[in-house]
Amino acid sequence: MPLVEPLDLLAGFPGWSTDFSLFARQEQSRHASGRTRVKDFGSPLWQASWTSRPLSANLLDQWRTRIEQAMISQMTFTAWQSSRCRPMRHPGKAALPNGSLTTIGADNKSVRVSGLAGMQLSIGDMIRIGSGLYRLQELASGSPTALFEIMPHLWPGTAAGQAVSISKPWCLMTIDPGSLSASADARTGRGSVSFSATEAR
Repeated sequence: MPLVEPLDLLAGFPGWSTDFSLFARQEQSRHASGRTRVKDFGSPLWQASWTSRPLSANLLDQWRTRIEQAMISQMTFTAWQSSRCRPMRHPGKAALPNGSLTTIGADNKSVRVSGLAGMQLSIGDMIRIGSGLYRLQELASGSPTALFEIMPHLWPGTAAGQAVSISKPWCLMTIDPGSLSASADARTGRGSVSFSATEAR
């Protein structure tokens, strides 16, 4: 059966995201006067790294193959921060509501959301608005919430009425070429898999 994008690569992945952060697409140039100028080439993108626990030889080969195929073919996959599948104040497995984007602030980095009655969002929680993934910079609660700041700025095309998800919020990523490491112990064949990926827009 042919693989279809986006891949569900992290489903069942026996490990954790060790890093999930924004990196700026910027270039710095220093003038003869000593002044440094910074040029922006677009909004920051999410970049992440994953590492598995020690795996048996068979599992190691299976995960190495899956990740290697996605890396070489540069197929997109749904990626999320392992520690932020749910808001901090709402652990467990109970179903979480979906919200709706009500208002976009004039600064293009603050939003008001409705439909999340009973939810309390903390600094560091992740939300998905439309096709973008964002991290909260302020507390938010109520329905609708007060305006609260997020990071990064909203992507072009974001509009009031778009869906807001707080349950396993994700973005599309592709695996960074050459980032796959899956070496095995020569005595036991056991080893771990690690790789990194960057948001694909």
